[in-house]
Amino acid sequence: MLAMLYAALLYAPTEATQGHAQRIFYLHIGSVLGTYLAFFVTFVASIAFLWRRSEEWDRLARCSAEVGLLFTTTLLVSGSIWGKAIWGTWWSWDARLTSTLILWFIYAGYLMLRAYGGDTAQTARSAAVVGIIGFIDIPIINRSVVWWRTLHPDPVVVTADPQLTATMQQAMWVTLLAFLLLYAYLLVQRLRVERLRVAVAELQQRALFLDDELGATPSAQYKAEV
Repeated sequence: MLAMLYAALLYAPTEATQGHAQRIFYLHIGSVLGTYLAFFVTFVASIAFLWRRSEEWDRLARCSAEVGLLFTTTLLVSGSIWGKAIWGTWWSWDARLTSTLILWFIYAGYLMLRAYGGDTAQTARSAAVVGIIGFIDIPIINRSVVWWRTLHPDPVVVTADPQLTATMQQAMWVTLLAFLLLYAYLLVQRLRVERLRVAVAELQQRALFLDDELGATPSAQYKAEV
């Protein structure tokens, strides 16, 4: 991430038309990669969970969705900052912006379902369906600048935009690598936290079971702490 910041803020030249506001592009494009990758993992893991009924796949889908929502938030915020500098407005109901906001709401709803639905098999199955259906919005976001007339700039990664100089392209690839590693790191850490949460819940259940076996009645304070 330090290399990415150096590449974006110092190594890459200042764009002639947009000025320093163009440097937001590097953070923005990295957030796009993190968003797409995170929800793709949720999509695949959700399918695998419905097929195998494995809790590991369910945890992977849930954790990746959380990381993906973080990247989507960064994507929307950085895009709004760039829009204010270039378009003169924080938000425009552009096709790509609107479809990206819909994606944010879909996976925010996904996490709300996981949070308030309880750790039940039915909740896991329902969330998996949402995770699969929600991913359909990503191809729509990706092709929105082609299908509709939008204010959003055309893709620059897959088309090798000639407006990007060689130095800018190098900074862009450093950014994409940095965000790829950041996603992997955050996902691993989130999975560790989730496994610890499950382990603690199992220990609590064992403690209550032993209390019942020994004929002891847990105190009200103990129940509240559990």
